[in-house]
Amino acid sequence: MVGKILRSRLSWYGFPVLGLVIGIWATLRFSLLAPDPPANPENLCDIFREHPVWYDYARESQERWGTPIATQMAFVYYESSFRSHAQPPRRRLWGLIPWNRPTTAYGYAQALDPAWNEYLQANEGKWYVVRTDMEYALDFVGWYNHLTHKHAGVALYNPRHLYLAYHEGRGGYLRGTYKRKPSVTALAQRVQNRAFRYDNQLQSCRQEFQCWRWYQFWPFCG
Repeated sequence: MVGKILRSRLSWYGFPVLGLVIGIWATLRFSLLAPDPPANPENLCDIFREHPVWYDYARESQERWGTPIATQMAFVYYESSFRSHAQPPRRRLWGLIPWNRPTTAYGYAQALDPAWNEYLQANEGKWYVVRTDMEYALDFVGWYNHLTHKHAGVALYNPRHLYLAYHEGRGGYLRGTYKRKPSVTALAQRVQNRAFRYDNQLQSCRQEFQCWRWYQFWPFCG
């Protein structure tokens, strides 16, 4: 009898408790524990010293999709300033009341809902893949640029045109919409300049982040 009562109560309370536990875990995993933006975003070596795992994520994305590490990080710099929950500011109704946002851009890579949903489908719709996690944001950037290279013929070592396609969408890029937007072309040039600068910086410190075995330590690993 007692066993039946316990099983009944567990079945009654178990799901709400489980939901609460999952909710707390998700909050801690994806929000409260999100890392702060790097103290010195101007130097890629300092960024990776502060967040070494970001180097691992960028390297994995490069190996999977082909976009150089420095280009990925330059995209994130200009998209979100390395803020995990970045969103466009809300419009103001009558200049006073906070209203809707101009786009659905969200997270490190400022991925829009349609592109992000396409990315999720391409990655088997894994529920834990979120835009506020640098691992998946960088993988998204690499995946998007891979499709740009495949469908629009843009070289993966051409940050300027990769970013134009990222900003305008591949369809807009192929139609040349950016040609009527001086601010966008200027931004793409800044992305390229930063990507090249980041790459030069990375050459001086890459070895620091390549100690994969427990017995390896910098500078005696490669």
